[in-house]
Amino acid sequence: MADHSLLGSKAIGTILLKLAPPVMLAQLIQALYNIVDSFFVGKYSTHALTALSVIFPIQVIIIALAVGTGVGVNTYMARMYALGRDDEADQTAGTGVVLALLTWAAFALVSSAIMKPYVMTSATSPIAIEYAMTYGTIVCVGSIGTFLEGIWTKVHQSSGHMWIPMAAQATGAVTNMILDPLLIFGIGPIPELGVAGAAWATVSGQVVAAVITGIGGFRIPPLPRTMRYIAGKIYFYGYSSIAIQILYTVYIVILNMILAGFSDAAITVLGLYYKMQSFFFIPLFGLQTCAVPVISYNYAHGSHDRCRSTMRWSLLISSVFMIAGILCFVFFPSGIIRLFSDSAEVLEIGRIAFPIIGCSFISAVFSLMMPVFFQAIGDGKTSLLLGFTRQIFCLVPIFWLLSQIGLNYTWLAFPLSETITGGVGTWIYLKRIRTWSAIQKA
Repeated sequence: MADHSLLGSKAIGTILLKLAPPVMLAQLIQALYNIVDSFFVGKYSTHALTALSVIFPIQVIIIALAVGTGVGVNTYMARMYALGRDDEADQTAGTGVVLALLTWAAFALVSSAIMKPYVMTSATSPIAIEYAMTYGTIVCVGSIGTFLEGIWTKVHQSSGHMWIPMAAQATGAVTNMILDPLLIFGIGPIPELGVAGAAWATVSGQVVAAVITGIGGFRIPPLPRTMRYIAGKIYFYGYSSIAIQILYTVYIVILNMILAGFSDAAITVLGLYYKMQSFFFIPLFGLQTCAVPVISYNYAHGSHDRCRSTMRWSLLISSVFMIAGILCFVFFPSGIIRLFSDSAEVLEIGRIAFPIIGCSFISAVFSLMMPVFFQAIGDGKTSLLLGFTRQIFCLVPIFWLLSQIGLNYTWLAFPLSETITGGVGTWIYLKRIRTWSAIQKA
């Protein structure tokens, strides 16, 4: 049995330094796998690289459903541990597995039905459309590994166990990296599968990660009546995370549709940005993951000062690391793009887009951390409001308005939307802190 009390007793800096490194390492490997995936696909065909950019939003939906449900499991389990109700925590983990399987089955059916009309909205080249259809169908129908791993990873993290998920993601990523060149280009008796090979490599890596996290993460599901009650709790704590991630998909699809009016190369640039962004946002995403159980546990105990301290440490560490991303995107955009594409058009667009988007990284720390805080304390409405503000109320309309001036201006929407959302989130957060202080003094 894990010692869950450390979340409420040890110094916050010590807790985060204990929990964060394995999470960040896992995400680093995951980001490298995404980069390597794009590297090999880009060497195979520029149209194939465009196909990956088109399918990326659908993959985000998979992650939204899998990880969002996992966040609900994580948050509720942390609360049960804080209250000494370990049996209910185990029942929550078992319920999460059933929800993962049901969600995967529904998603596989729906995505297969809408794949062709979706692809037609975001790509113009017949070859890119064909590649996107092939890649998208395989990764969607074969996504069962992602759904299960999303639950079992959070089961481990809810009790402070970060190394098993790290090992799982690392092994899955390495599996994908090894299979990518073998299946894409073929070697010896292995036939050349092209884009389909990249998809099968991705699915294989996900299944490997799920098997590893399932060791120690699997729990027997409770009786149906108990399961219904716990499922409601899981989605109560996880719905904002799911909605925010799905909004992320919606706005990428809309941005792709706007960029399609300029060229497929512009869509490729946006896709490359999101692949590289995941690499530089690792400290931020890692601290998001670690902050949820820490804040949730301490909030359940009424330790508001420790919740505040968790946010201060998370914001500070994320901001320091984000400077590296700013430097790379502002000063070395061409070098980054040439890793994946030799297209002169992609390079020309990216040299302007990357430095502008890179300027948004510090603001992004606040716009992305504040929703996590409210989600961890059970205020899903505020978390969802901030998600809507960032992705729908700000980014999409600003991007569209600036597209009327020209392609080069559209990228300004990123720093503008991050700054607005970060400001709004910080203002609401400070109001909540003042409320807590007033209650403590009363």
